[in-house]
Amino acid sequence: MKIYDLRSDTITLQTPQMREAMYHAEVGDDVYGEDKTVNTLEAMARELSGKEDSVFVSSGCMGNLLSLMIYGGRGNEVLCSKESHIIQHEIGAVSAIANTIPITVDSVNGIIDETTLENYIRPYSYDMGKSAMIEVENTTSGLIYPLEKMQKIKAIAEKHNMKVHLDGARIFNAVVETGIPLSTWAKCADDVTFCLSKGLGCPVGSMLCGDKEFIHLARRYRKMLGGGMRQIGYLAAAGIYALNNHVERLKEDHDNCKLIKEAIESTSWARVLTYGTNILFFTSDNYDINKIVKKFNADGLLVLSECGACRVVTNIGISKQDAEEIANYIKAFDPESINE
Repeated sequence: MKIYDLRSDTITLQTPQMREAMYHAEVGDDVYGEDKTVNTLEAMARELSGKEDSVFVSSGCMGNLLSLMIYGGRGNEVLCSKESHIIQHEIGAVSAIANTIPITVDSVNGIIDETTLENYIRPYSYDMGKSAMIEVENTTSGLIYPLEKMQKIKAIAEKHNMKVHLDGARIFNAVVETGIPLSTWAKCADDVTFCLSKGLGCPVGSMLCGDKEFIHLARRYRKMLGGGMRQIGYLAAAGIYALNNHVERLKEDHDNCKLIKEAIESTSWARVLTYGTNILFFTSDNYDINKIVKKFNADGLLVLSECGACRVVTNIGISKQDAEEIANYIKAFDPESINE
């Protein structure tokens, strides 16, 4: 039975070309700044983001946490969407480790309503937490944050002497889909992360970009978190290869996701909830979506059940032919089979 893995874009395996680049990487001790391949990757991240400096971190979670530790901190508040990754998928590190208080604000599918944002910003009082930063996530479950919204959020933050952190785990999906370069998105934030894994297909790693003082502190706190890594040029080489070869390729994932979305829309038993770039969520009004997910998985179409919906994520492991075969499977799917 052929397996189509649509659970996430984190499950991707490295291409032979990326593995070859990793094999030939020139490495050194990164803690001493002697890994030339890491230095090259960090220079690329600086150029792409338009920020003064950057640092390689083990994951997007670590990048988010470092920003929260530096711009948030003990007793201060971060304004964010209740759907944000730092709330839903980072095991409470925002408060447990960064000691920052998360304040969830009005949002729709993870996109903040900037017109109500100032209602959540506290005036100074010695007995209340300080509103220190705003966190935005682009893309958020595949949905692209409108640039105009991000610009307005940044203006509000500057008005109130607050910082903006951009969780850009999948920012290159937004870059490819809109044609807006990373540096333009990054101007709407004081710092930005982006993942080298996920759609870019690396085995591990993210980049954190900001001004020189911020990255100096990030390196220190990275060490505190156990992220002072040594010969990581092998991982950095994968990142360099990905940035040179896998960014524009993301459009294939978007096209494949659209093909699957159209197949779902053609059925009488399923309804698309949200869709953007390489991620879609759908449900069923008349059938148990959890049973549908279980049947899909049994048939070799690996998907996830999440909050009463089925999550589908296209990735480098799904070809156009795969997407067409998945679409045909969905069109022919008999929802009554879940009761057999």
